[in-house]
Amino acid sequence: MGRLAPLSEEPISADEDSRLSRRSHSLRSWFKNHLPHLFIHKRSDLKLLLSVLACPLSPVSILSKDPHNVSSEAQYIIQQFRATTKCGKMEGGARSMYVAGRVKVVKALEQGLPSSSSTPGECHKGCFVMWQMDPDKWLIDLCVSGHRVMAGSDGKVAWRRTPWLGAHAARGSVRPVRRALQGLDPVTIAAAFSPAKRIEDRHIGDEECFVLKLSEDSSTLSIRSDSTAEIIKHDMIGYFSMRSGLLVQLDDSQLTRIEYPGAQALYWETIISSYIEDYREIDGVMIAHSGRSTVNLERFGVGMKTHRVSTQMEETWTIDDVVFNVPGLSADCFIPPEEVQST
Repeated sequence: MGRLAPLSEEPISADEDSRLSRRSHSLRSWFKNHLPHLFIHKRSDLKLLLSVLACPLSPVSILSKDPHNVSSEAQYIIQQFRATTKCGKMEGGARSMYVAGRVKVVKALEQGLPSSSSTPGECHKGCFVMWQMDPDKWLIDLCVSGHRVMAGSDGKVAWRRTPWLGAHAARGSVRPVRRALQGLDPVTIAAAFSPAKRIEDRHIGDEECFVLKLSEDSSTLSIRSDSTAEIIKHDMIGYFSMRSGLLVQLDDSQLTRIEYPGAQALYWETIISSYIEDYREIDGVMIAHSGRSTVNLERFGVGMKTHRVSTQMEETWTIDDVVFNVPGLSADCFIPPEEVQST
């Protein structure tokens, strides 16, 4: 089998199902053939939503639960978060975790194309389950309106499988899935933000928050890029309540430059803001049980008829069940699909 195309964290069109096989698919062919039509066809709305919102990865890798050379300000904020969530109990006794929940996704607004509509799109409902062993081994199975998306990591490679692209491996080192950072796994949240830089405090609603920022360096981003798609930046910001110590908002932004032979470069900018709510105690650990994400996806570039094409999306989620120390869960449960193993 030939080398798999890298895992794309950008939208996927609906039109390649019958025309491209998994082996022949590449970022170059997809952007060349389908980019101009992505925001026009309503039937691609659900795939657009699932490509962006289903299983995005964190921009940062977690090297250690006790990182060295962290700033004292960030460490103080994280220690407050750890004390509030009591996540030390997970480190001491929880080897694995299971989460089941429900989601609703909708394309809320589209602007910038003559044929685009500013009216909200259809709301799609679904459910998901997530299994995890430490931050590096995880598996998510999500089904929305009959479309099933899976993603996982065995600690060495992260991958995603969709009905329209099959299974694809991610470039670069293994990273946590973003859904775990949305209040579900306080141990991973603490490990991810320990080396962060504190920036200016902000109010989020009625909460005054400490703000921690993580940014990947250019060398790491270059490993995740290829000859067609260059990731220029990928940042993540966490907002921790001064009052409760809990993570109440998670933002990340990614800017990617796309260029294929014979065409001018285009830029994709994806900004996701997640508002995290309803923390409840499960076996002594505080776990967020609901939240919502808003996404602003923009494309722009030289030679475009409109200055920017903007699509806004929304997701709400509710957690129904959380279980620690799942019986029978082992490292064998996180083995990647055969297509990924053979690359």
